[in-house]
Amino acid sequence: MKSTQVVTALSALAQPTRLAIFRLLVEAGKEGMPVGSIGEAVGVAPTTLSFHLKTLTHAGLLDARQQGRFIFYSANFKNMFGLIDYLTHDCCGGNMDACTPAGKPAAK
Repeated sequence: MKSTQVVTALSALAQPTRLAIFRLLVEAGKEGMPVGSIGEAVGVAPTTLSFHLKTLTHAGLLDARQQGRFIFYSANFKNMFGLIDYLTHDCCGGNMDACTPAGKPAAK
């Protein structure tokens, strides 16, 4: 991931409603959720929701797909992991045990 993409993604996530939407869709998995369900879950009006979904999609963090008359959004896991990789590149000088949160085993 390029640094400009990282800045755009982090900017998109630096807002409470967008962060809540993104976390909701990460939890929903690859199937994602229809727009109406997203709005209900985060308690956002349709016009406001549309703005936030557009921002997250433009940042490469969400994908949209039409299914019948519904639009489903899902997290773009490839870009999410790209962002995480960018942020953790050479973490702790390559010592993954030092970078692991307390109580969690190191990723192998």
